[in-house]
Amino acid sequence: MINPEVQQVSRVGVLAVVGVGLIGGSFAAALRKAGAVDRVLGVGRTPGPLAQARRLGLIDEPATLAQAAEQADLIFLATPVGTFPALLEGLLPSLKANTLITDAGSTKADVVQAAYDVLGSRAGQFLPGHPIAGAERTGPEAADAALYQGRNVVLTPLPENDPVQRQWLTRVWEQCGARVLTMAPHDHDTALASVSHVPHFLSSVFMAQVAASADADVRLRLAGTGFRDFTRIAAGSPEMWRDIFLANREAVLSELAQVRQVLAQAEQALAQDDAQQLFDLLERAALARRFWGSRSGLS
Repeated sequence: MINPEVQQVSRVGVLAVVGVGLIGGSFAAALRKAGAVDRVLGVGRTPGPLAQARRLGLIDEPATLAQAAEQADLIFLATPVGTFPALLEGLLPSLKANTLITDAGSTKADVVQAAYDVLGSRAGQFLPGHPIAGAERTGPEAADAALYQGRNVVLTPLPENDPVQRQWLTRVWEQCGARVLTMAPHDHDTALASVSHVPHFLSSVFMAQVAASADADVRLRLAGTGFRDFTRIAAGSPEMWRDIFLANREAVLSELAQVRQVLAQAEQALAQDDAQQLFDLLERAALARRFWGSRSGLS
């Protein structure tokens, strides 16, 4: 049961969600379910998704960037990270002095730089964040009020951020059921390259290879749950993931080099018919995966 005093502290008067798909729509839905938001504005590039989000009860009305900046207490950027500079430029002229902007971007160093470049002396009104939750589904219909339950949300605060607003945003995310962690932007990007960005890269590359094969139809008819599980994330938004890979290019390339080393070891064991070396590698991987699954609850 939510403490009424905590709920009041973490309440959002007017929320503006820029990008009303899975991530943005779920944020709005979670706060509505918690009774922690009074009014939700939706900002998007095309009217169709906004109309759908309104029909689904995710937003109260559509708005422009200027209207969001003029009215919102909290602005949530839930679009591909490559769009952030233009969005911040659109928000800045009308931005209220006490409005806080946060985001759901999967990279943070580039987002922090964009905030400094565009907002300048008002960069303290931007508090970067990354909810580590998602699915291959897209659009307002994919929104789920329970998406953030038990999930990690990483905040990478700027020195200029107001400590009171930082605490407030933490409690807002906790209202969604999330666990809030704090990291430096570079540390976040390095870790996420390993456990989020490279897995998606490999899944997409593998799916592209299978789809381009001469007998793709036969392979796909025979594919089962293992193929489904490995390629599920390849169905995600190409625009979003392109921006993530490019924004975090150095960390992704470094991680891919390390993956390539382990792959070479596995290939060598296979080529040399080295059963023991192959078994040892598979066993280490299996034990590590089982241990992670038991600890994370995401097995």
